[in-house]
Amino acid sequence: MPFNILRETQQTRRTGRKHFAVLLDPDNLDEASCLQLLHLSEASHVDFFFVGGSLITTENQATIVQLIKQHSRIPVILFPSNSLHIDKQADGILLLSLISGRNPDFLIGQHVLSAPILKASNLHVYPTGYMLVDCGRQTTASYMSGTTPIPYDKPTIASCTAMAGELLGLKYMYLDGGSGAAKPVSAEMITAVCEAVDVPVIVGGGINTAEKAKAALEAGADVLVVGNHIEKNPGFLAEVSSVVNSYNLTLDVHR
Repeated sequence: MPFNILRETQQTRRTGRKHFAVLLDPDNLDEASCLQLLHLSEASHVDFFFVGGSLITTENQATIVQLIKQHSRIPVILFPSNSLHIDKQADGILLLSLISGRNPDFLIGQHVLSAPILKASNLHVYPTGYMLVDCGRQTTASYMSGTTPIPYDKPTIASCTAMAGELLGLKYMYLDGGSGAAKPVSAEMITAVCEAVDVPVIVGGGINTAEKAKAALEAGADVLVVGNHIEKNPGFLAEVSSVVNSYNLTLDVHR
């Protein structure tokens, strides 16, 4: 049976334990670089791989998913930008509803196209409220979706948006600054969203130092996501892993 990250993260949210996910963009990987990242990820105790991106221009995704399944036990969760990027080799899929925007195609349109394929697959489906945050520059996600991100200094907008998503039945909230964000989502916004909802909160974008990773965890993030920066600096995987493990060890000591 495919690994169920929803069950896992719901259980650990109650205890305060954190998870570490690596976002892999198929356009930016070949077989050699993928295998290197798989080796480093295994050594760094990565919990999940998220695979996908806002703009996929190659047919590389299936190859990347296959490589991961062949060479790693780390669960593969799809992070799709549209219905074309569903791959039944994966363990699950973040079914993203772009609740920070007002583009109907990313609120429900792509989901209608995806529904028959997903129902016929064995993929675990994780309904996720995807919230883009303005973190200093326009990203591929905001441009391709044609939506305006949540203002960086408006945590109340983010918390109310997350509350609405939870009331609609979404099982995750994903706060994202986008690939190549100039800065990470603020600690104030992360805390506001975490206090507003009872579902696990995923945070990514702009996390390129150990200090920023620690700040996101301390603000309440349940799952920390790094992606773009590890393509330039694969050693960053070990740095983030150390931060996550230290946080969880401290939690164990104080129980």
